[in-house]
Amino acid sequence: MTIQVSKRLVLRFPIHLLDKPIIHKLTTEYNLVFNILKAHIIPNKEGLVVLELTGKEEDLQRGLDFLKETQIVVELLAQDIIRNEDDCVHCGLCVAYCPTGALYYEPPEMWVRYDDTRCVACEECIRICPTHAIEVKF
Repeated sequence: MTIQVSKRLVLRFPIHLLDKPIIHKLTTEYNLVFNILKAHIIPNKEGLVVLELTGKEEDLQRGLDFLKETQIVVELLAQDIIRNEDDCVHCGLCVAYCPTGALYYEPPEMWVRYDDTRCVACEECIRICPTHAIEVKF
């Protein structure tokens, strides 16, 4: 039985690669399945794609090596999410707006907690947080 692994990644594309079929190559040459969670492309400037890649571990590693060789900056999504516990007042607004449940209450104190494995970097929490306790570093 083949074990499938998934990684949520942030890809930063330099200007000279914006018109290249990079994601297509990941599927056709490395047998990876992708799910784009967020994309921000500025023509003639830069590109940012947040995606989840799934496939066999060795195919995933080969695909990541290809991306790095192609001069695409690759980071794990969790590395870009910052939640400052000191600034959080546990008001719960982010819990109400988080579409994936990455932000949730932990009983019995009802503290707001964060599960980075469920986060898709939609940034709803950033828009709603009154104390600016959450940042996404893109």
